[in-house]
Amino acid sequence: MSELDEFRAAKNEFFRTDSQSPLLPDQQATFTGLQYYDENAALALELEPETFAQQELIEMQTSTGNVATYVRWARISFEVGGEPAELTVFRDAQSGALFLPFQDANAGGETYGAGRYLDIEPGEDGRLLVDFNYAYNPYCAYNERWSCPIPPPENRLRVAIHAGEKMFEGVHEL
Repeated sequence: MSELDEFRAAKNEFFRTDSQSPLLPDQQATFTGLQYYDENAALALELEPETFAQQELIEMQTSTGNVATYVRWARISFEVGGEPAELTVFRDAQSGALFLPFQDANAGGETYGAGRYLDIEPGEDGRLLVDFNYAYNPYCAYNERWSCPIPPPENRLRVAIHAGEKMFEGVHEL
């Protein structure tokens, strides 16, 4: 079993049994597991971030009409199937964690319509491991009790990211 398979199995167990699961109790009772794309090595990338000279605070709209504050931290550039793509990496204004909300060409079809997320860890050399195999749905995809930042227009890709979590059966659309 690969590290990714172990991660996915642990996540399914958390969703199915944990009191902190984003699923409501009735959803947990019938939960059979999340759906994923097969692991895609071509979408596990090590990228050099291009940090912004002006790291401004921005407010991202959330699924409930509130706002979440982030720092526009850096731009990453890469290719998907030979097509160029760019995304902005944000830094959480309070915790400092790196956050990559994005919407790709699969949104509303194979993946959640509002987009997916990726948590990013910087490597020792300053490069970022951007592994789309770990892309996940925001908790608001499961039910309306969650408030989730909506990926801003600058993070809407024209290419499909065939990696990570797929649409949740019984999805809650915004």
